[in-house]
Amino acid sequence: MTNGTPRFRLGFLTHVQGRGTDLAQTYRNATELFVAADELGFDVGWVAQHHVPGSGGGLSSPWTFLAHAAARTTRIRLGTAITVLPLEDPVRLAEDVAVVDTLSGGRVEVGVGSGYSELEYAAFGRDPARKRELTTEHLNVLRTALAGEEVRAPGFRVQPAPGDFSDRIWQGVFSGPGAQHAAAGGSNLLLNRAAYGFDAPTDEIQRPWADAYLDAWDRPRRPRIGLSRFVFPAKDRRTALAHIGDDVHRAALRMAENGAFPKGLAPEEALRRFHCFYGSTEEIVAELRQEKALPLATDLITQFNPAVLDHDTAIRALELIATEVAPALGWQPATEPALAGV
Repeated sequence: MTNGTPRFRLGFLTHVQGRGTDLAQTYRNATELFVAADELGFDVGWVAQHHVPGSGGGLSSPWTFLAHAAARTTRIRLGTAITVLPLEDPVRLAEDVAVVDTLSGGRVEVGVGSGYSELEYAAFGRDPARKRELTTEHLNVLRTALAGEEVRAPGFRVQPAPGDFSDRIWQGVFSGPGAQHAAAGGSNLLLNRAAYGFDAPTDEIQRPWADAYLDAWDRPRRPRIGLSRFVFPAKDRRTALAHIGDDVHRAALRMAENGAFPKGLAPEEALRRFHCFYGSTEEIVAELRQEKALPLATDLITQFNPAVLDHDTAIRALELIATEVAPALGWQPATEPALAGV
């Protein structure tokens, strides 16, 4: 996608959600998504951290989950989009990351962000008014620890000794200045599936953020931009809507309660606000080719959230993304481990 790149990386992101209260089954299903994606040639599998179920996902401890996924897969990379960094002790987080990276053979990607739930901040005794400050402070410590340097006390380094994470740390941002800040720190850029608080289409809002990130980048290595997008292929639009329409509409109405979206959105507007690509594979490919932020992306990260699909439907959608949608955009499945920076 970015000029000069022969191959972009294809990822999928799960918020680890189910319709019932059996989280054990939800976790098993999410693990099987990683196994299926590994077999289909996806480059990266991502999970989102949520401490409060109502905030959009059911996984509070992503690195525990990714350690399990590492044991069930062979080549797919394993990442968080995102770990809520202000609520973590960055040294302990670095230890978890280093352990999972060692167990997986160096397949870890670390995506971090500030989160948004005031309830989560209260539960962890953190001040949400300081979330940007805490994110910056904790990220500096995390970088130091993952560089294998002494951290917080003379002679202390995390174990196991981390691999090279210089191009494996990502930041989720929601503004142009945030993108510039990520570039200044040397982080890869993560852009969300939707831009909240704006009336214009998500790609029109995020394209200037991506441009600002690239303009601010001054490192010798190639910058990386991960673009998360709701992508749900099916037989046709009517079939797709039967699976996703109600969930997306309900999620939009919930988000309107905290001001992210206007109140009283119609179902069609809810789909637009979440920047959803759905329908036949041909329709999705045609729409993605018009996506304004996608040409700058090095990683396309597909997801189904806020729709909660039954397991078989989710597996089938992954198959269509890997075999029809992504190849039409120029992607080819990997046969070897997708190394950092490739």
